[in-house]
Amino acid sequence: MTPSKQLNFSRRSFLKTSALAGGGMLISFNLFTACKSDVKPPIDISQLNFNDFNAFIKISNEGKVTIFSPNPEIGQGVKTSMPMLIAEELDVAWKDVYVAQGDYDPVNFTRQVAGGSQSIRHGWEPLRQTGATARQMLINAAAAIWEVDPSTCTTKEGVITNANGDKLGYGEVVADASILEVPENVKLKDTKDFTIIGSNISNVDIDNIVTGKPLFGLDYKQEGMLYASVMRPPAFGNVLESFEDNGARAVNGVINIVQFGNKVAVLATNTWAAMKGKNALKANWKEGSKTESTAFHDKTLLDLLKGNSFETLRKDGNVKKAFDEADTVLERIYESPFLPHNCLEPMNFFAHVTTDKIELVGPIQTPAWTAQRVADHLKRDIKQVSIKMTRMGGGFGRRLYGDFALEAAEISSLTNSPVKVVFSREDDMSAGTYRPAIKYKIAASIKDGKLTGYHLKEAAINGNMYGLIPNFFPAGAIDNYQVDVANYKSNITTGAWRAPYTNFLAFAEQSFFDELAQTMEVDRIQLHLDLLQNVKGTTDERIEYSPERLEGVIKLAIEKSGWGKTNQGVFQGFSVYYCHNTHVAEVADVIMDKGLPIVTKVTCAIDCGIVVNPLGAINQVTGGVIDGIGHAMYGDLSFNQGIPQSNNFDNYQLIRIGQTPKVDVHFVDSDMAPTGLGEPPLPPAGAAVANAIYAATGKRLTKQPFMSNMEIEKIVG
Repeated sequence: MTPSKQLNFSRRSFLKTSALAGGGMLISFNLFTACKSDVKPPIDISQLNFNDFNAFIKISNEGKVTIFSPNPEIGQGVKTSMPMLIAEELDVAWKDVYVAQGDYDPVNFTRQVAGGSQSIRHGWEPLRQTGATARQMLINAAAAIWEVDPSTCTTKEGVITNANGDKLGYGEVVADASILEVPENVKLKDTKDFTIIGSNISNVDIDNIVTGKPLFGLDYKQEGMLYASVMRPPAFGNVLESFEDNGARAVNGVINIVQFGNKVAVLATNTWAAMKGKNALKANWKEGSKTESTAFHDKTLLDLLKGNSFETLRKDGNVKKAFDEADTVLERIYESPFLPHNCLEPMNFFAHVTTDKIELVGPIQTPAWTAQRVADHLKRDIKQVSIKMTRMGGGFGRRLYGDFALEAAEISSLTNSPVKVVFSREDDMSAGTYRPAIKYKIAASIKDGKLTGYHLKEAAINGNMYGLIPNFFPAGAIDNYQVDVANYKSNITTGAWRAPYTNFLAFAEQSFFDELAQTMEVDRIQLHLDLLQNVKGTTDERIEYSPERLEGVIKLAIEKSGWGKTNQGVFQGFSVYYCHNTHVAEVADVIMDKGLPIVTKVTCAIDCGIVVNPLGAINQVTGGVIDGIGHAMYGDLSFNQGIPQSNNFDNYQLIRIGQTPKVDVHFVDSDMAPTGLGEPPLPPAGAAVANAIYAATGKRLTKQPFMSNMEIEKIVG
């Protein structure tokens, strides 16, 4: 058994230096992904001897360290955990570190993106190297003052000590250090010597969050700013023919109304007036392209699964032969709906476009891409675009797409005014970029009690699984293995949704494996372990997952969940999945109450390498598990003639606080570099619950959400 750190939660580029005119050291680094906002430091940072800076580490003459995070913070905690990497190798006390948000800066930074659970993974070596190099330069400066060999000096919490016991603080030598040559190949700390990495560090923005300080895009204001509410097509496929705005102009506070493309913006002195004015608009719409309904999507995707218009993403052996020779073939179809992102903070963005600059401010996961798109859209030089990033009240992939920023920029350009576009909840849900509806057909062949073939077919709206997914488990474990994909191009906008594609594929495959084990009359856990034995020692470089690490989380989840040893009336379901470079196994505990399933606990075992900030990691895992359960059980968005049938939380159910289970989180002890964590805990959750519901009821669930009328009938009989 692999040892673990038990953490429980219930319900709940690279380097360059320059001398500062007033003393101090600037160290440029690429944070790859981080975040936003102000946290009150132990002292008044504004009174320290800092010069102008942007996207740098700064060390003041007083020994305080400022880290500007260049990447967006969407609640994943990287604004806290990434500076921890630098502070660890710099060897300063965390209480002396001040973290602030950097702006979009294509000169000093690359990959200013929040997405794909890649922040810590990509920043692990470069950010530690940044801190270690700065520490060595400070040591070299102190050694020169003392006229001793730098190798005889040590550091601890911002203080340098020589062999004689003499001491100098970082602030006392920072001016001298800033003019020294940058050393190469500095030694990084051994993991056993970490004092910050692996510690529970509170979110650097937490005080401002709980006290309501302005951090988020909705908080941003600028003198003279107008608020814009936008009337968009009521149905996907509609085109604006004409509109009448007399009623809107009569609303107190409305300043201007402007059409842009297929939309109309109402500008006002406050959001209430802007939204009231938008609701007073009278518009005539026509069908520009086909308006689609959910019944059409269902039939289209099922027809694709039955057809032959597939692209093969991976093909091992001969699946057809394996199926022809099989004693038994198990085949199932799994279905998922469109889903909105439903970030707590609706979409919003500020823009002020003038003749010589384009100023943008707001919550965005992709500042560089957004800056380029705005420049292209307005036919302006990208160098004229600046973006200040605010903290985001949720992203989940929705804020990868800067459509709201483009709207703000275009409206500002047309009206020659500073404008902030604000979506209502109804705007957010009815004009969104959705998780695409997908259906999977999975078939397996069994011969002489052995699994001989596996064929996965995907039919999706607009796009298909990306190229790495066919190399996830069970790829490499079955001799005859094939993955085929097909799609239908729709005018309904779709895009990335937390753990793209795997968020539903994990449910389909792991539900199928649970039934497959039953069909083969073998233990469901042992079936996974036996298949992983087939992958060990493989020379197939396409395989993305580690069979050893997947085996480790399986055994850890089984041990910690008390698999098969629960109280009477508690039914368990198992699921395991690899995505975003991380291995996760989950066991769900379900009880039945008046014929309905209640998820009481989920045990989650994770191998994500070294856990940088356990406190933040628990939050990520717990949120991911609950998000996965909530959307598998309740999330559903249908369309009728292109119109979304849910536009607010009165007719779209998110998981309620009282429906959230206890989540026990167990991290595998590891010395390996960190991998993703924001997304991997979500995909296995749905299957773990579905398999537990089967254990309780004997009914297999193949369609999400589980609590829709059709699926409830399956559960309660």
